[in-house]
Amino acid sequence: MTLEDRVAVVTGGGSGIGEAICLRLAAEGARVAVLDVDLDAAAVTAKLAGGAPIEADVSDSASVERARESVEAELGPVDIWVNNAGIQASAQAARIADRAERNEPLDALVRLPDEEWRLMLAVHLDGTFFGTRAAARSMAPRGTGSIVNVASVCGIEGCTGYPHYSAAKAGILGFTRAVAKELAAQGVRVNAVAPGFIDTEASQAMDNPLRQAQRLRTPLRRFGRPEEIAATVAFLAGDDAGFFVGETLSPNGGIVTT
Repeated sequence: MTLEDRVAVVTGGGSGIGEAICLRLAAEGARVAVLDVDLDAAAVTAKLAGGAPIEADVSDSASVERARESVEAELGPVDIWVNNAGIQASAQAARIADRAERNEPLDALVRLPDEEWRLMLAVHLDGTFFGTRAAARSMAPRGTGSIVNVASVCGIEGCTGYPHYSAAKAGILGFTRAVAKELAAQGVRVNAVAPGFIDTEASQAMDNPLRQAQRLRTPLRRFGRPEEIAATVAFLAGDDAGFFVGETLSPNGGIVTT
């Protein structure tokens, strides 16, 4: 149990990859705070992980700060913070599928509404900023801690048809590298995970041809499992990754190799 008695916060922990991260960190001995905008979902994961469910909207800085205060009051100072919360580009996917079915040009950029652009950046990029800042406020004064930001392979190479999602995830990677250099001097490590296509409930709801295309594009010819991403996060959060600063690990099945 490499994370025994450490306090870990996971945003978006109520489902999918976030749930798997919570369970893995708990299995490693951490006391897990499950943050999610859906408190009922957080409560289900928290019961499985033996942790604490806390409602939080990561796009709202005040909500994130209140969540941090609740975690510290209930579990103690934060040792690990995982910025995982995100949303699917479901509306954009539906538009892409519709135009593909009618054999029309993709036109994804031109047809992307302002509100979808802003929402995607608010949840992913603002949420990572608010979470990292909250974590640093707990960790830096004690000179210890690990922050893991969940990005995407789309942030590395850009995913056709999803400029807002790709921009948000690329922003997370740049943000991670910048703050990692600052916080390392204060004893806090910051790193990122950039998953490829992962088999979650959200991805299973995609249009079947799109899912098939994603699977075939992956050299391993399969989707990743949430548990595989959770294992990568657990590694970066623990002492075995003690010399990793500002790095991005990308379990993507071979879509991108560096």
